[in-house]
Amino acid sequence: MDLPRGMRDISQEDAFYINYIREKFYETISSYNFQVIEPSPIELLSTLEAKSGESIINEVYSFKDKAGRDIALRYDLTIGITRFAVSKRDIPMPIKLANFGGVFRYDEPQAGRYRYFHQWDIEIYDNFNIDSEAEIIEFVSNFFTKLNLEIMIEISDRRILEEYIKLKYWLDDEYSIGNLFRAIDKVPKKGIRQVCTEYKDVLNEQILRDLLEISSFKGAILDLNSHEKLKNLKNTRYLKDLFFSLESRNIQNIRVNLGIVRGLDYYSGIVFEVFDKLSNIGSLVGGGRYDKLTNVFGRPDIGAAGAAGGVERIILALQYNKKLPKKIKKIVYIANSNESVRNKALSILSSLRRKGYSVEYDLSNRSLRKQLSDASSKGVALTLIIAPDEISKNNVIIKNMKDGTEMIENIESLDKNIHRLLL
Repeated sequence: MDLPRGMRDISQEDAFYINYIREKFYETISSYNFQVIEPSPIELLSTLEAKSGESIINEVYSFKDKAGRDIALRYDLTIGITRFAVSKRDIPMPIKLANFGGVFRYDEPQAGRYRYFHQWDIEIYDNFNIDSEAEIIEFVSNFFTKLNLEIMIEISDRRILEEYIKLKYWLDDEYSIGNLFRAIDKVPKKGIRQVCTEYKDVLNEQILRDLLEISSFKGAILDLNSHEKLKNLKNTRYLKDLFFSLESRNIQNIRVNLGIVRGLDYYSGIVFEVFDKLSNIGSLVGGGRYDKLTNVFGRPDIGAAGAAGGVERIILALQYNKKLPKKIKKIVYIANSNESVRNKALSILSSLRRKGYSVEYDLSNRSLRKQLSDASSKGVALTLIIAPDEISKNNVIIKNMKDGTEMIENIESLDKNIHRLLL
């Protein structure tokens, strides 16, 4: 039976790696004292339309429920977490929230991106303080250090290009500026020619090409001072202040990339994306400041900054760099030589499980030869053979499945010796 396009079953191996990312994420948020909440997996479609902008509507999984209401599966975690945060008027700022969960997007499937995938997400709701962006970016850098991945965090500020557009072209139309940003955001995926063709009827191509030339700037923060078209813009100051704050935190894997604008309409200032230095997988994390979102939720008095990472893409980067963890949990198998000792085998099985060992046995009550074959196929480390002669002396046979050697061990010292043999 086929699955819908872009969907997949998650195998045991996939689940192991997803859980590995989850554990590192929760370990990191604990250091920063983020509080975990679980946003609803279903939103009103009107909420996503009003809060995220028209650019995402074609990518939302939406449908009518049995009462005829237009609803949608969650597109990201940011909307739900923000909806939760703005409702908490009794909680003093800043509020630091986080989550790890699945999201749905009806976009084109690609490497590391499915129509159902996992994200981690952190958000800070604040009093419009630059320290929030610095805190978010520092978190991201330290999280990838825990994963042993070398990354580059590329940072920009949408207000720089907005100021340039308004000063040079006298363009102060929010809809047109939004289209310009969406066009720039698509260039890395589609190329300049295709983007210019796509927007030829709604944007001035001369303005777009001028902005694409400026947005190609990548480099150190101090190099902005010598950029002919940018050196006199006032909005470069905020970006410089952020870089100085990050340098104080000893965050060195950062650079300016004015091509980072983020396509969602709710971003309002600093934006950034994270890339693996060695692979060409694409953005692993995106984030920035999005005060427009709290504003449309009816809370213009608070600001917001955050980041979200694509778990499956991070796993691809780990795989490319050969940094995926190995499954270190070793399995013990319990085999009984005949039916007379099966109950004793089950007693030992349960005892070892209660002590934290991962223990398998044959549910089908097959012959010893088939049980040993089953153990071998499961890749177990040790097999404990329960046989009448040995069990009458309170002993078991321990078979090392790697080299085939066997030893007799007393049940009383079984725990200690299994632990030693599994090391």
